[in-house]
Amino acid sequence: MTAHDAIIVGGGQAGLAAAHALRTRGSKPVTLEAGTEPVGSWPRYYDSLTLFSPARYSGLPGLPFPGDPAHYPHRDEVVGYLRRYAEHLGTDIRTGHRVSTVTHEGGEFTVHTAGETVLSAPVVIAASGGFSRPHRPALPGLDGFTGRILHSSDYRDPTPFAGQRVIVVGAGNSAVQIATELAGHARVTLATRAPIKFAPQRPFGKDVHFWSAAVGFDHLPIGHLLKKPPTSPVNDPGGYKTAILGGEPDQRRMFTAIDGDSVRWPDGTREDVDTILLATGFRPGLSYLDGLGALASDGRPLHDRGLSTTHRGLAYVGLEWQRSFASATLRGVGRDARYVTGRLLVSPTGRRRRAPARP
Repeated sequence: MTAHDAIIVGGGQAGLAAAHALRTRGSKPVTLEAGTEPVGSWPRYYDSLTLFSPARYSGLPGLPFPGDPAHYPHRDEVVGYLRRYAEHLGTDIRTGHRVSTVTHEGGEFTVHTAGETVLSAPVVIAASGGFSRPHRPALPGLDGFTGRILHSSDYRDPTPFAGQRVIVVGAGNSAVQIATELAGHARVTLATRAPIKFAPQRPFGKDVHFWSAAVGFDHLPIGHLLKKPPTSPVNDPGGYKTAILGGEPDQRRMFTAIDGDSVRWPDGTREDVDTILLATGFRPGLSYLDGLGALASDGRPLHDRGLSTTHRGLAYVGLEWQRSFASATLRGVGRDARYVTGRLLVSPTGRRRRAPARP
């Protein structure tokens, strides 16, 4: 077993931000990343994904996002940026280390990986983020659907769907972006429980993130006050609302039943469907904490603004609405990382924690 100051689980944007915050405070953490490189889930997102925040608002602490500050970075630009950021940190990042379990005894956490590596530390930050477990909602008859069911995490590009009848389920940015892209190749319906709310990308000539930052909403620490986080509107650069109003794709209320490969709509009509694509979001993937009793029955972490309410020394970075609207974004994880590390590295007596003795 190897002792460390702190262990970070996850080497994506949240884990890198946490490593930066710890290094800034003089700690020497080790970051464990399950993948082959410290870039999180970004390489697995669909090919056309473009950020809704300009580069100016898309950087992590200590390294601005490159290029024109007003441009909207593509997925591959984000991957490249995270690679550079990890190199820029100069910290201990170990790829190919999937954490399987975490235990706690005597004020010390023990972290086990699937490769049988065992490490210990008084501090653990779960930074595997809120986007590692695709959410599949309980829709009527979905389990009996004989067509193809996909989650947006499985979607890459529209060409395999050419000529198909496709239903995209969801009302968020990804649902609208994917459905609009698919509509150029297939007959697509965007199925939602309520009308989609749109917000202009550039109100009064400035990007919406400029206004959000200017009025302070972007980082307002109100996440712990929300029993149910509000649904964010779809950022519309100018074409999404127009496309949906024009029926490319069309929007309908959620289907009421599925029978084989056909769905029934609220008006009673039925039609055959080839593919149902669920753009229904993600949930935190924190199963490695199951044995600690640190999670609620639905797998969500028990925390207050990122600090575990069950174990001193355990914290989270990268959760949606962890502290603010921007908590799960490139621009927001740094603030949350600073907040939790500033409290993790202080002992119950108010003194700074000492680093563990090295064997």
